[in-house]
Amino acid sequence: MTNPLLSVHALHVSYGGIHAVKGIDLKVGVGELVALIGSNGAGKSTTLKTLAGLQAPKDGSIHYAGQSLQHTPAHQRVTMGMALVPEGRGVFARLTIAENLQMGAYSRNDTAEIAADLDKMYVLFPRLAERRSQLAGTLSGGEQQMVAMARALMSRPRLLMLDEPSMGLAPLMVQKIFDTIRDIAALGMSVLLVEQNAKLALQVAQRGYVMESGGITLLGKASELLGSEAVQRAYLGG
Repeated sequence: MTNPLLSVHALHVSYGGIHAVKGIDLKVGVGELVALIGSNGAGKSTTLKTLAGLQAPKDGSIHYAGQSLQHTPAHQRVTMGMALVPEGRGVFARLTIAENLQMGAYSRNDTAEIAADLDKMYVLFPRLAERRSQLAGTLSGGEQQMVAMARALMSRPRLLMLDEPSMGLAPLMVQKIFDTIRDIAALGMSVLLVEQNAKLALQVAQRGYVMESGGITLLGKASELLGSEAVQRAYLGG
């Protein structure tokens, strides 16, 4: 990969006395969907928070679109085209669906384009269109996940980072969310997907990384990881 959109080298992250991320290397190409899988506590969410600027790294480098992010605050990373859909969704419970989506465009001032993007979100997530005036806190978990994803997309990211989008959702809703992730990737957006459901993640991804105890233990094409005996034993019930 000659010019990846995201390039992480020798990243170390510590918090509260825990060395959570231990010198990982990771890349995401332009228009590529990459899965980062692993068990709970492996360091996946900490990695995403660090990439988004919500957690300071101890050591290592992060480059996005050829630029170092060493001194770049979280809000500026959003304007550069990085968007995080956090674990647990984090919707604004007392705002409507429409207001949540508009919050995703807070860094933009192109009013006409924002309105057009709102319409696109309602096409991508038809269930939100039906309930746009409903308070986000009254939605189901799956519907809140849709709001969180649409809100992130309203910032017009080049890189969408998804943290455990299937967590706590019913199987039918999980499938809908992953179908939408496929649709988003098909539009040419780069996606970094953190997910405990290894099989689903590797089925939609082009490449994958396996993270254990803060380090990357396996990497390769998603199809190869799906067929790996080590991955089968650890994550796929093989």
